Amino acid sequence: MDKLVIEGGRPLSGSIRIHGAKNAALPILAASLLSEGNVMLRNVPRLLDIDVMLGILGRLGCKASHKGDTVMIDASSTDSYHVPEDLMKQMRSSIFLMGPLLAKFGEVCIYQPGGCAIGERKIDLHLRGLQALGASIEENNDQIWCRASKLTGSDIHLDYPSVGATENIMMAAALAEGTTVITNAAREPEIQDLQNFLNKMGASIMGGGTDTIKIRGVKRLYSCEYEIIPDRIVAGTALIAAAATRGTVTLSHCNPSHLVSLLHVLRRVGVQIRACNDIITVSSVGRPKAVEVIVTSPYPSFPTDLQSQVMVLLSLADGFSLMKETVFEGRFKHVDELVRMGADISVDLNSAFIRGVPRLYGATVEATDLRAGAALVIAGLAAQGRTIVEQVHHIDRGYDRIELMFQCLGGVMHREAPVLKQLDLA
Repeated sequence: MDKLVIEGGRPLSGSIRIHGAKNAALPILAASLLSEGNVMLRNVPRLLDIDVMLGILGRLGCKASHKGDTVMIDASSTDSYHVPEDLMKQMRSSIFLMGPLLAKFGEVCIYQPGGCAIGERKIDLHLRGLQALGASIEENNDQIWCRASKLTGSDIHLDYPSVGATENIMMAAALAEGTTVITNAAREPEIQDLQNFLNKMGASIMGGGTDTIKIRGVKRLYSCEYEIIPDRIVAGTALIAAAATRGTVTLSHCNPSHLVSLLHVLRRVGVQIRACNDIITVSSVGRPKAVEVIVTSPYPSFPTDLQSQVMVLLSLADGFSLMKETVFEGRFKHVDELVRMGADISVDLNSAFIRGVPRLYGATVEATDLRAGAALVIAGLAAQGRTIVEQVHHIDRGYDRIELMFQCLGGVMHREAPVLKQLDLA
């Protein structure tokens, strides 16, 4: 496995452009299966998860190519509704294929999806939503079959505003007969991006970004070109890294309205922020201030995907902070690694108690999941001395060569591939 070697203690400075959003691109790639023509997607990041999704589409018979930041998809040759188990186990987001394949073929076979080990993430809301549209569900060990001779619009209330369930229902309902109304829908920007993409293909959906989404089913969807929104989590990671290293960084091609909750926290810790159109500049020269409490919750509240990164910043703050994680129960695995770097953090159930320390120190640490890995990179950039982050493949799932992003901002870091020892056959 690759590792990142970081020489910390230098303020970040400079400008970078934020790449497209992983969490928007993945469901949109899945939704492309619904098109009767070609789809061109721009601003698609080159990530491990994107590669896995394109691999799944290829195994289903779909023609897809990824050149630069553009993906071309021709779903006319898709001839399978059986999602391959080996690829599905690699990525949680493969669950997005349920809705479009069910709508396209009237049948889909999937397996329990894989992904980061950050706690239990059930798919019952996905299954109940598809059942409400007329699907029958049969489970056999890890294999799940969904069948529907016809999908019919329905009123669907989600017990929890699940992003994935909302998106799966939207994609299936786009070609259902009649009208579907989802209440207590997820409100994330990625939901609105999926709505806009489906509508560009000819769907009739409104309400994306609110808690009530209305889908009027249409008979077919067509070719289109579409540009993926910028990645708010990558943008947030860069902003937090600037604050943690006491630097000045400018981000372009980002959407400040998608980062309101994070910008509020950064202002509370003392960071200077300027936002205009698609540009954000942050500057931090002094030690950050502690924040009494931060609670993760579905959008527009503070995102769980930035919890571990902000914890690094709070571990360097002057005072005591409390972080409560309400979305995933297994998302404090980075704490032990930060403690190894000198942080003073203790965990009790879903709460992390953070007593700020003057500095962190370089150490060899392990990325246990995608966002934990990003947090350890930030910690390494802020720490004194050398930090080695192992298990970098987790980070590659959501960041397009994170070392290059921070090198552009003056971070001293590089990637090292494992050295394969040659056998002595003499």
